[in-house]
Amino acid sequence: MALDVELADLRDFLAEHPPFAWLPKTVQEALPARASVVYRRRDSVVLPAGEVPTELLVVRSGAVEVRDAAGHLVERGAAGTCLGGTALRNGAPQPTTAMAIEDSLLLAVPADVFATLCADHPDLAAFFAAPLGGRLRSAVARQREDHEPPAGPVLRSRIGDLVRRPPVAVPLEATVRAAAQRMTEERISSVLVTDGDRLAGILTDRDLRGRVVAAGVDTGVSVAEVMTPDPITADPDALALEAMLELVRRNIHHLPLLRQGRVVGMVTATDLLRLEQANPVHLVGDVAKATDAAAVAEVAGRLAPLVESLVRQGSTAHDAGRVVTTVGDAVERRLIELAEAELGPPPVPYAWVTLGSRARFEQALGPDQDHALVLHDDATEAHDAWFAELADRVTLGLERAGYPRCRGQKMASNPRWRMTLAGWERQVMRWLSAPTPDAVLECSVFFDLRHLAGDASLSEALVEHQRTSVRGSPLFLAYLAGAAARTHPPVGFFRGLVVERSGDHRDSLDVKRGGLLIVSEVARVHALAAGSARTNTLDRLEDAESDGRLSSALAADLRDAWEFLGHLRLRHQADLVREGRVPDNWIATDALSSFEKQHLKAAFGVIRSAQSALAMRYPVRAIT
Repeated sequence: MALDVELADLRDFLAEHPPFAWLPKTVQEALPARASVVYRRRDSVVLPAGEVPTELLVVRSGAVEVRDAAGHLVERGAAGTCLGGTALRNGAPQPTTAMAIEDSLLLAVPADVFATLCADHPDLAAFFAAPLGGRLRSAVARQREDHEPPAGPVLRSRIGDLVRRPPVAVPLEATVRAAAQRMTEERISSVLVTDGDRLAGILTDRDLRGRVVAAGVDTGVSVAEVMTPDPITADPDALALEAMLELVRRNIHHLPLLRQGRVVGMVTATDLLRLEQANPVHLVGDVAKATDAAAVAEVAGRLAPLVESLVRQGSTAHDAGRVVTTVGDAVERRLIELAEAELGPPPVPYAWVTLGSRARFEQALGPDQDHALVLHDDATEAHDAWFAELADRVTLGLERAGYPRCRGQKMASNPRWRMTLAGWERQVMRWLSAPTPDAVLECSVFFDLRHLAGDASLSEALVEHQRTSVRGSPLFLAYLAGAAARTHPPVGFFRGLVVERSGDHRDSLDVKRGGLLIVSEVARVHALAAGSARTNTLDRLEDAESDGRLSSALAADLRDAWEFLGHLRLRHQADLVREGRVPDNWIATDALSSFEKQHLKAAFGVIRSAQSALAMRYPVRAIT
């Protein structure tokens, strides 16, 4: 009787912990009788490196830590932690050493039983076949499959997938008549105009009506005289959704696709709308039509339900972030346009730049404002009143639209965040030459910068100045690395997740500050050191990997950890929207399944490893 109770207890234990929780109940009930329980005293070796395991070990009680060949901490785990599975599955030597850091009981599953489980249950086999990052990737996929049906076509398709024919083009010296004849023969509504291998322009049906027929222009003239020069283009690997939003925002109907400067195809608004009538497109279109700030705020209020819809469609955190960011961009641009219409033309050229998560295309619900103004060097103190009024109107409009003011006052309405190009370049050099911890904290957001409105050449000049200056400032990079390594993920020294013990967020953890933001900070340091001008976290990890600053394995693990954490936040915020509550980044751990908790700890473990690698590359300890 006592034995039956013990076996039942082990069965219930396995049913609570992945990957055994995924097994059929009959298998869960039979497994305990085929396994044994072993005891390991504190500070003893549980599983040595260099040997091929003969059994899978599962921590039943107690705690273990896993270290690599260099002695660096890889993971600390408690009940449910599996040891030796990947090495056993692959028939390879164990790469790490597992030590008991408490007196521990472990369930030992013999190799032959483990092999049978892997053969009969693909999910369990995949769990142990993949490294940590791969398991996180599988976890995201499993969550999305379990939660809602797959995303609609507009969220999944790449623009290049819509191309059904080679691009049709005429040379720059062709006549309008010849171009029109080619369009008729090919049954198309536009034709590309090329100058050698370079895309010079595009001629559309609308151009023919408005610039030729209506204007009485001779069809024998060169197509160069009536075409639309330097048309807006897109990368064929971009999401179809992004293309739809771009067409709506710019009121155009044709989008040439370029890869490495070479035209590879053309898509039209009709091609894209055939996918589906996507809510984000209509929302952005309505923002563009808003006649005042109040109307902009009313349309922006539809963003939260949109995010809830994206989750129902199975969107990834990366794709959802781009959609939410694009809507936010549309709101901010429209407020700038409305303010300009009332204030009149600017006294000198300017660039409105967005900062932080918006600049990284990673905005979620509930973000505050982060923006700045870059003025032409001809700007004087007499011009500041116009720009101050512009900034105040846009900041107030954003606040009314659901974007709170930045608590650190990193907004164009603050004179410190409103300078000429030369002034910003001097400020960047001051930050780089005297990188105190407080200065780094203030300026780090400025190195996530993206042009939003106005004269793009000003933004481009500032980004290039930052890129070249930072790369030559190892002391600043070290301080930036110190800031990235200073914040610890919310996972305990021995086991468990660290949560708030009191207040409004009791028993919850901040998945943004304790996870997503750290990944972004690590990626920023490596990308800036590599001379990258890109802002998106996943893009920066790619550039850091290409430059050799991150190993391929760690870069992949960080990407998967970022997506896993982002998906948890996305789903959490969607749940709050559904309940009519204000979205935030605080996730209650009691709302998570055992599967999610285990992978949340794994994601935080990846982040800690990345912080350790960062600290080894830069003299972090000497300056923090």
